[in-house]
Amino acid sequence: MPVTAKICGLSTPATLDAALKGGASHVGFVVFPPSPRHLTLDRLAGLAAQVPAHVRKVGVFVDPDDDLLAATVAAGKLDAIQLHKTTPARVATLRRLSARETWAAIAVKTRADLAAASAYTDAADRLLYDAKTPDGATLPGGMGIRFDWQLLDGFRHPLPWALSGGLDPANVAEAIARTRAPLVDVSSGVESAPGVKDVDKITAFLQRVSAS
Repeated sequence: MPVTAKICGLSTPATLDAALKGGASHVGFVVFPPSPRHLTLDRLAGLAAQVPAHVRKVGVFVDPDDDLLAATVAAGKLDAIQLHKTTPARVATLRRLSARETWAAIAVKTRADLAAASAYTDAADRLLYDAKTPDGATLPGGMGIRFDWQLLDGFRHPLPWALSGGLDPANVAEAIARTRAPLVDVSSGVESAPGVKDVDKITAFLQRVSAS
C-alpha cells in the first residue's frame, strides 16, 4: 500500500492548494485558540469548502467540549476528528457524539508511553504517535520535536496508525523506511515560521512521501 500524508495546520487558500495539488490524502485544520494555527469557524468553513471529496478533512482539537466539537464538525463538514490530551473515555464519548472517524494522539518519549495505546482500542479508529512536548508547553504538538523512531520497533499497533512529530522534507523518507508508517503527518516541518505554512516545503514533503 502506498504511504499517505496529512498536511496539518493549514490556514490559507494557497497552502491548502499546495497540499491538494501535491497529493495529500488528509488535510488538518486546528481549532485550539493558543495555537498559531488556530482557525475561526468561518475561516475553517471557507477553507474546507475548497477540499475535494477524495481528500479527508480532519479537525484537530485539544480535549474539546461537546459544543465546540459539534460546531466545528458542522462548519467544516469534517470527515475525522483528531484529539490530543484526551482520555480514552472522553475520546469514546466524542467519537459517538461526532459520528466521525476519530484519531487519538499518543504522546511518545519513551517505550513506556506506547503502553497508553491499548487503552484506546475500543475508543478510537486510529492512533497518531506524536512526540511528547516539554512539561509546561502550551501546545501538545506542532513544535518540531521528534521521538526516537526505534521505540516503535516490534510494537504491535492495536489500531491503524500514523506517525507525527518533527517530520520534514529532509527526514520523512527515512522515517517511513524506519517505521513502515502507513500515514505520515506534518505541521511545523513545512513552515517558514510558527503557523506560516510554506508552499515549497509542502510540495517537497509530499514528493518525498510519494517516492517512498
